[in-house]
Amino acid sequence: MVYLLAFVGCLFLSVVSTWYVRNLATAKGWIDVPKSDRHVHTIPVPRLGGVAIYFSFMSVVILAMVVYRLLGIASPLHAKAMVGLLGPALMVFLLGLFDDLYSVRPYWKFAIQAVAASWLYAGGYGIHKLGLIHGGQMLSWVYCLPLTILWVLLITNAFNLIDGLDGLAAGSGLFTTVVVFVMSLVVPDPFVTFLTIVLAGATLGFLRFNFHPATIFLGDSGSLFIGFMLAALALAGSQKAPTIVAVAIPLVSLGLPILDVALAVVRRFLTGKPLFEGDKHHIHHKLLKRGLSQRDAVLSLYAVTAGFGFLSLVLLQQRGAIALVLAVTGIGIFVGLQQLRYQEFAELLSVLRRVTRRRQILANHVSIRQAAERLRECHNLGLMCQILRDTLEPIGFDAVCFRKSGKNGFSSSILEPMCYSPDGTWLYSWFGGEIAEPPWELKLELIGDSTNRWGYISLIRMSNENPLPLDLNMLTEEFRSSLSGAIERATTRLEELEKIGEDGGNGKIRAAAAGSMGGLKIQTNASAMRKLQE
Repeated sequence: MVYLLAFVGCLFLSVVSTWYVRNLATAKGWIDVPKSDRHVHTIPVPRLGGVAIYFSFMSVVILAMVVYRLLGIASPLHAKAMVGLLGPALMVFLLGLFDDLYSVRPYWKFAIQAVAASWLYAGGYGIHKLGLIHGGQMLSWVYCLPLTILWVLLITNAFNLIDGLDGLAAGSGLFTTVVVFVMSLVVPDPFVTFLTIVLAGATLGFLRFNFHPATIFLGDSGSLFIGFMLAALALAGSQKAPTIVAVAIPLVSLGLPILDVALAVVRRFLTGKPLFEGDKHHIHHKLLKRGLSQRDAVLSLYAVTAGFGFLSLVLLQQRGAIALVLAVTGIGIFVGLQQLRYQEFAELLSVLRRVTRRRQILANHVSIRQAAERLRECHNLGLMCQILRDTLEPIGFDAVCFRKSGKNGFSSSILEPMCYSPDGTWLYSWFGGEIAEPPWELKLELIGDSTNRWGYISLIRMSNENPLPLDLNMLTEEFRSSLSGAIERATTRLEELEKIGEDGGNGKIRAAAAGSMGGLKIQTNASAMRKLQE
């Protein structure tokens, strides 16, 4: 009954306070004007909604302390606990309020939040054990204090980051508050129970004005206060919980803000952008780009938050299901990221796939180096083609095409055994079909040991389904140089034979040229060459 009265009272007070703060902020000009493309709203909206939440929350808490004392009833709101938790919460609220009115640099924000987290730890609320790690034993303060600071900074700023759509941060905070409230009932902690029910009332009352279309924003005073309170209450509620539950439930229940801040950090790291520079690639921005309205995007993220909350509560009844819960959570996050289409993570997955195929890539690189070494000793076209096929076919190429460049090029009589075109183009294919307008080719200019420019070679692929397990630089450097030298030597040798046979031995020369191919089966499909010429 006491909890219900506290909730209803705080809800009513929050509605009244939010209405008053909204009108006052509008009159004083304390409004959020859209200044960049990151802002979703298009008209000025008053901020400082956090003032209404903090005022209603603290009013009910103080009133409850007075009533408990007047009635002589044992109060769950012990003075020491209040100072240890609500003292640093006041510091964070004032930080956010000052930032709303004047602006504070990010490093100062983190510094003050770290002081508040240290105060919270000194008050008895911190991370003292890590479940399966270290056997669930109590850790030294050397580890506990930094972990507590890290946790508070993560959750506090995560709620600040997701405050990008009407009602998103407040609604997500409400869902998480309910989860912590239920946890405090299952693992009895009257202090946490009372504070969470009052915070839920204050948040719900404010949400009446903050849901789309919002007439007032949380501001940093609200998002930082809610984030800090949830971080602190999760720590407070975990003090009496089993070790695994104490660690897993806060992580899972706060999954959405944790995921968003983790994505932001990784994205900015991968793209080389400053970590504290805002962008339009948060989860809610991605949903808007997928065509969802503000309302639909917020409701979708409410569902995600509720899903995280449900999974965390499963751990209260089925503590042995932690592996299953974390697996389901991980799969859900992976599928969600696929739907959001983050290009940074698509590239990261591509890199990871290349890492898993590193053995094949290494083998291909060795094969190309060996081919370059063989080409340096090659003096006839037949052997050269055999080397090209043996090297390029396993990698994924289907043909090679040589093209004449200017006056310097390939003699028609020398190249006659191959699939030849009068424009100086000749083809060697092991594809088994027609080579017409290939979807992928790599063009390399051929420069011999002398100053002659022999033309260029195109390495052809007839399919783009699978990526090349290869660093293309391997083909453009040593391999290209060796191939150019092999062509120069082979053609020079055959030209000399051709001169010797000009007195009537052209048939013998052609036979010699054909013999120099080493008995290879060459594609001479005329229709394929006509398409290639086009």
